[in-house]
Amino acid sequence: MTAMLSISNLHASYGKAEALHGIDLTVETGEVVCLIGRNGVGKSSTMKSIVRDQITVTGGEVVFDGASLAGLRPYEVVRRGVGYVPEDRRVFASLSVLENLRVPRPVSAGDRRNWNVEQVFELFPQLYDYRHRKAGVMSGGEQQMLSIARSLITCPKLLLLDEPHEGLAPKIAEEVVTAIAALKREGVSMVISEQALNTIRRCADRVYVVDRGMTVWNGTVDGFYADPEIARKYLMVS
Repeated sequence: MTAMLSISNLHASYGKAEALHGIDLTVETGEVVCLIGRNGVGKSSTMKSIVRDQITVTGGEVVFDGASLAGLRPYEVVRRGVGYVPEDRRVFASLSVLENLRVPRPVSAGDRRNWNVEQVFELFPQLYDYRHRKAGVMSGGEQQMLSIARSLITCPKLLLLDEPHEGLAPKIAEEVVTAIAALKREGVSMVISEQALNTIRRCADRVYVVDRGMTVWNGTVDGFYADPEIARKYLMVS
């Protein structure tokens, strides 16, 4: 069976500064993959390389749904069915929650899972309560929920979540993880850039460890937890 996403020997750079030196990764349909590692090792750069967001791919190949993403612009990658929730969220501060959710261009879902505004409000009830509130006055956690919800409106086949609860209060972070677990139950394929062991345990099917711009380990979640040295070496936790 062909993987939904296949990344082979990916190299990428910001100007003359090379950020990725050989990333390999696959995601099967319905699978949740966690991309883990310390800050600055290339997790976010990998996400950006998939959607061609502010980074230049200099080598290797990214194939999504059987077709290369080479040469595409970010909006074209999204139209192909890749949803992207960046670490900085990028909500429109001057628009209300409802207006933010109406920004994505309507797509023909085809064989994709169809998401509409009512359905994302079911996933994030707090957003419904704040639907007329300007995004700029919302908390970081509420903006994260909005960013995920807005991405779902594009009816993605694959959802990329970059550090989804970075900097959030513990209670809000737990709500975000609960929503991610609910998306997994819905069969949404995801790549999650992550450092929190709780998220990995609850949500991931497989794990890729990134260090110095390269994938240095991959395996099942059970395999990851069976070897505590992996977390100690690459996440600096015990």
